[in-house]
Parts: sequence; C-alpha cells; structure tokens
Amino acid sequence: MKLEVKSLVKKFKSTIAVNNISFEIKRNNTLGLLGPNGCGKTTSIGMMLGLITPTSGQIFIDGIKLNSENRIKLLGSMNFASPYIELPKKLTVRQNLEVYARLYSVDNKELRIEELIEDLNLSKFLNKNTGELSSGQKNRVSLAKSLINKPKLLFLDEPTASLDPDVGDFVREYLEKYKNKNELTVLLASHNMKEVERLCDKVIMMKKGKIVDEGTCEGLINKHGRENLEDTFLKIARSKNEME
Repeated sequence: MKLEVKSLVKKFKSTIAVNNISFEIKRNNTLGLLGPNGCGKTTSIGMMLGLITPTSGQIFIDGIKLNSENRIKLLGSMNFASPYIELPKKLTVRQNLEVYARLYSVDNKELRIEELIEDLNLSKFLNKNTGELSSGQKNRVSLAKSLINKPKLLFLDEPTASLDPDVGDFVREYLEKYKNKNELTVLLASHNMKEVERLCDKVIMMKKGKIVDEGTCEGLINKHGRENLEDTFLKIARSKNEME
C-alpha cells in the first residue's frame, strides 16, 4: 500500500504537536520517522492510524482518503506494534492472538496463529499470561499481533526498544525476511540509528513538529558531513538553525 501525508497539522489547545508535514511512502518501502522525544512522531502515527483526528491536512492510503467513513475498511489492511502499548495482561499469549485474529476477521485463524507461533518462537510461553512475560517476549508477541492480519501497511513504534542485542537482532532479521516474502509498506519510528540504516529505504527527520530534513541514510550522512546516521541525527537534533 502507498501512504501519502499532505499538509498534516495537529493542535492541542495552544500547542502545535504536528506542524504542516507532508511525505509519502512508496509501496513495499520502509520509511524511518526520526526525531527527539516530543517532536510529534507518535501523534503523527496516531493520525495515520485514524486514532487522532487531524486539525487539518489529509492522509491517503492507496489513493483513498482516510476519514471516518472508510476508516474501518482501511484499518483492515493495516496494523501497529509498540512496546509502550501493552496487550491485555490477564490473557495468555494464545488468547491474545485469538482475540486479535477475530477482531481482524482473519481467515483460517488457527493456521495463521500457528504460523506466527513457529516464526517468532512463541511456543515456550504460549500459555503464560502476557503480563508475566519478559520485555523481549512481549515484543515478539506484539509483533505477532501486528502481523496477524497480514497487513499491507505496518506502523512500528520503536519495535526493539529495551531489548537486549540478541533479541533486537532477531526482530530486525525477522522483519527483513518477512518483508522480502510479503508485500509490506512500513513506517518505522526508532531511536536506534543502526536499525534505521539497516531497514529503511528513506528517512525523514522531525523536530518540534516539523520535518527538517529527509533523504536516504547515505544521502543525509554525506549531506551533513558525518560518518554515520547517529552522528547525523545528533547534529540535526542539537542544531538551533535547522528550524530557522
């Protein structure tokens, strides 16, 4: 699915959380959404998921405007994962997957759940309550939930935050393999610059609600005269002139 964001604005009383941003993600590409905490990333994702109503601007998914009339239909082809939004804690892992499979009207629910159990190595804690899992286990379950409906558009908000290097690498490798086998457009919000360099075709940098730079990882690194994306990110985040 292709995602287009045009002149998107979100105001909360006197605060402008997202200030006139425009970008697009081509079908089957991954876009990195970068910026310091409070720059508007999560609010932007909330609007693209139809959870937050924009103050102004438009969002198009495969040329169809996201609004209250077609939101439910479009959401059936989308999904979302974040370590900061927990699944129901008192349900087991299997129960959670069954609930979300029903919510998304997944065909052959049991088969799809078994595929994800095997792919993401969930079998050892499948019958444990989700609230009892480690952060690494929770992240894998959240990723399974986000893929339960085989989405065409996936939003990932820091999918490897707080994970040890081994589990983080497992998640990144799985996402690469999954995307190679399936048509999937991804918006990835992350503070892990190595992850962004590995997974993203293009990145946009946000600061104080605005997009202040965009391009490929290599292009931005060269443009700002830095050796890697992390140093480039720090330069932009700390610069007082980027917003002027």
